[in-house]
Amino acid sequence: MATDVDIYVGKRLRRRRRLLGLTQQDLAGQVGVRFQQIQKYECGANRITASRLFALGSALNVNINYFFEGLAPDGKQAPANDQSNDRLTGDVLSQKETLELVRAYYRLGERPRRRLLDLAKALEGDPLDQVAS
Repeated sequence: MATDVDIYVGKRLRRRRRLLGLTQQDLAGQVGVRFQQIQKYECGANRITASRLFALGSALNVNINYFFEGLAPDGKQAPANDQSNDRLTGDVLSQKETLELVRAYYRLGERPRRRLLDLAKALEGDPLDQVAS
């Protein structure tokens, strides 16, 4: 039976896989399992062993801690401390538009990325934008 932790880790696995543009088949091939196993991990139906979690982290270029970030000590999702996250209801990283934006952002060179980030931050506080809302 899936626990809250299994489901949380599975969601983090899926988020990272999709962010990198990998299919379940791609990831399965990298860690030596069938894609059905990745499906089961992602929905929390199967628990991920420590060695498999290590392999998944390596394949996804993240530290094992990534899978547990945002998890409270009681195994529940920790509440967000930043109230600006209230605008981002739902799992924003699972949306196709967000993934496309992040992929395009990382295809840019370092300097254009920095300038684009500065622009986004400047637009966020633009009073004209708030009037139009």
